[in-house]
Amino acid sequence: MDKLKALFAEYTGHEPSVMEEMKGSGSNRRYFRMGDGIVGVIGNDAGENNAFITLDRHFAARGIHVPEILKVSGDGMRYLQQDLGDTLLYDAIAQGRERGSYSPTERALLRKVVSKLPDIQFACRDGFDWSVCYPEPAFDERLVSFDLNYFKYCFLKATGLEFNEARLEDDFERLKADLLSEEPQTFMYRDFQARNVMIVDGEPYFIDFQGGRRGPVQYDLASFVWQARSHYPDDLREELENAYLKSLRRYVPDLDEAAFRERYRIFVLFRTLQVLGCYGFRGYFEKKPYFIGSVPYAIDNLRKILRTPFTAYPYLNELLSALTNMPQLYEAADYKRLEVSIFSFAYKKGIPVDTSGNGGGFVFDCRAINNPGKYEFYKQFTGQDKEVVKFLEDDGGVTVFLESVYALVDAHVKKFIERKFTHMQVAFGCTGGQHRSVYCAERLAEHLSKYFDVRISLKHRELGIES
Repeated sequence: MDKLKALFAEYTGHEPSVMEEMKGSGSNRRYFRMGDGIVGVIGNDAGENNAFITLDRHFAARGIHVPEILKVSGDGMRYLQQDLGDTLLYDAIAQGRERGSYSPTERALLRKVVSKLPDIQFACRDGFDWSVCYPEPAFDERLVSFDLNYFKYCFLKATGLEFNEARLEDDFERLKADLLSEEPQTFMYRDFQARNVMIVDGEPYFIDFQGGRRGPVQYDLASFVWQARSHYPDDLREELENAYLKSLRRYVPDLDEAAFRERYRIFVLFRTLQVLGCYGFRGYFEKKPYFIGSVPYAIDNLRKILRTPFTAYPYLNELLSALTNMPQLYEAADYKRLEVSIFSFAYKKGIPVDTSGNGGGFVFDCRAINNPGKYEFYKQFTGQDKEVVKFLEDDGGVTVFLESVYALVDAHVKKFIERKFTHMQVAFGCTGGQHRSVYCAERLAEHLSKYFDVRISLKHRELGIES
């Protein structure tokens, strides 16, 4: 940490104004917001850091929107990059994901993002040193075997479905040969999905491509369009595929679209198997509820993919069809998704009733927190207003209070998800239901939405506000 602060001071000439750790990515790197529009990064693998930094600078030199690398430590274990803010594409399209239908604005943003993908893929076509890529320079037989075995051992076997391993391996060999039938010279992002795109002033910026390597273009398109939890409707998938192909033709003017789509379909299948392997390992073995809850979305994708059978892999096709008919896998995830109802209220009007019929839940008394409502100036504001937010956070008592709340509620949410409960209630009370309880309810809603895949309803009873 001190070395990162020293790197910041060396670059800016002064100490960082803040040192706020940010939510991490899929890697083990740690991110810190340090002020002056700078994010500091600490990595534990110099090769991974070097891959990201080298690719980032290569992309930036070709006009692709990526975070600017500002300074790198001598040992390559720490670096400073441009702060792109907090808006992930995943969050920008959250309403469409919740509704199951995407607005014209959300669709336009998704088309814009996928249209930029060929620029990234073809940026490394000429003169790039692929040996920089981490941990492998290319999409090859070993990587395909890893992912197919990931599916077989971490998902398929965990379902309890009986199968003939020799016959499955025969089809895996055929699938592997088809996936590797071409020798591409394009960049494969490897994890091109909505959580790895940030939106800055309406424009997409790309992050977390350090695992990329030389590989086929179809893989990234499949990753994005068939991202399980986004559950894009069929017409939107077609929209995105068409937007991508239009952009791709700038690099491949004589594109054989029929051949591309046939090959693309194989990568959709392969990517879905890889995702199921991940969900199986993280969910069934590591017992992480988010990934267990993700399985039905991937199974739903699989069901759609199998509308046209994969006749080249008959035994695999048979097994996958059987998976889509296992009730424990295909039950709609939203029916089991935990809903957390969060209230703010005034004690003098009584504690909110749990209308779910479950009873229980948490009621937190906020009246020990310093009350802005006792000062005339703050009576015109609520816990949603920046004036009250600043008062409470400057005082500091509410921060300590909420740390205890988060610990209690998080533990319950994890258990409720594991046990497939569908409802939980949390209420914050104060004197008037205007300042402290409102602030706490807002912060808990933000906290849970950031760390858990749950549905959240937020109601400020005394203010008549519900969201």
